[in-house]
This record gives sequence, structure tokens and C-alpha cells, in this order.
Amino acid sequence: MSLSNEQVGHLARLARIALSDAEIDATRDKLNGIFGLIEQMQAVDTAGVEPMSHPQELATRLREDLVTEQDRRAAFQQVAPQTEAGLYLVPKVIE
Repeated sequence: MSLSNEQVGHLARLARIALSDAEIDATRDKLNGIFGLIEQMQAVDTAGVEPMSHPQELATRLREDLVTEQDRRAAFQQVAPQTEAGLYLVPKVIE
């Protein structure tokens, strides 16, 4: 697939980008290069290739689910302006 200058100009207008004639030529060449790469990738036979979630075979390192901090809820609630039944009370913002 190859774009014409008119198509690039139309895309530029849709994107609200002002391009001079020289910029349209340069942009057309860049876009056509991108489309060429896409065509090359689509031409590759990927039958039998399983999709991957990551390009490298990496194992996720897991850690033990252990408590690493002390429960300081009571200390935090003592300095809170208002609490009730273990909950923080905040002023009503939306009526």
C-alpha cells in the first residue's frame, strides 16, 4: 500500500496539522516506509506459532505473602479528625 500526496494532505487536515508541500512529501515517504514494514511482517508465515504474552520467556518471581508491617490502625485513627466504628468520617462534598 502506498499513499499519495492528496491522501497525506487529507490525513493532515483530519488531524488538524498544517503541512507544507515539502513536509507532505517527507511525511508520505515516512508513512509509506511504515506501510512497507507492515506488509513485510504480514507476509511472514506465522502458522503454528503460539501467541506470547511477553517477547522473552521470563518467569514471574513470586514472594511469600507475609505481613511485613505492624497494624497501626488505632494510631492512625487517634490522629484522624473524626472516626466512627473504625471508619474515617469525611465531610460531605456532593449534595
